[in-house]
Amino acid sequence: MPKSLLIVHSSARQNRSHTRELAKLFEDSWTASGGGEITHRDVGLTPPKIIDEDWIAAAFTEPSELTDGQKQTLAESDALIEEIKAADVIALCAPMYNYSMPAALKAWFDLIARVGVTFSFDLARGDVPIEPILAGKELVVLSSRGEFDFAPGGSRAHMNGLDPALAASAHYLGANSNEMQTIAIEYEEFRDARWESSVANAQAQTRDVASQLAG
Repeated sequence: MPKSLLIVHSSARQNRSHTRELAKLFEDSWTASGGGEITHRDVGLTPPKIIDEDWIAAAFTEPSELTDGQKQTLAESDALIEEIKAADVIALCAPMYNYSMPAALKAWFDLIARVGVTFSFDLARGDVPIEPILAGKELVVLSSRGEFDFAPGGSRAHMNGLDPALAASAHYLGANSNEMQTIAIEYEEFRDARWESSVANAQAQTRDVASQLAG
């Protein structure tokens, strides 16, 4: 049975977005390699609701005790989680904004991190009470950065608030952070030969990873 793909866009740009361009390459290679159904979720252009006290109260209420109003409060979260459950591969299009993730993508993560739905919590487990409920997902991050050298050991690695946050949240998606693949375009602000090389390398990696995961 063909694998299914969820592409989550978080760029605020509708045009001139490197992550959207990488996503298009990923999608084309995925389809050409026999990949299955593709679902798009665009939180960059249509940001999800920010969680508030009412949402938190509903999320921590037993499902059998939810009021109609609380069910409505959780409806967006339910829909987002169903998209994740249905996907075999998740491609997060995550440009680096101010050294971290876009606010809309953080809001998406806040809505899909649900106790009893995407993770369980039990103090009987000691100091590691959280366990993921979802499993078996492949996670790819398609990113762009204005500067460069954000990888471990790089001169700006200490400023990279994006990759560690995505890795720390991967278990909510049912993915293994150690197997998360990150493809990033760097040097955007410089637009020199290094940027051109970074774009070409990222495009080639994107095609290769999509083809591998589709099979």
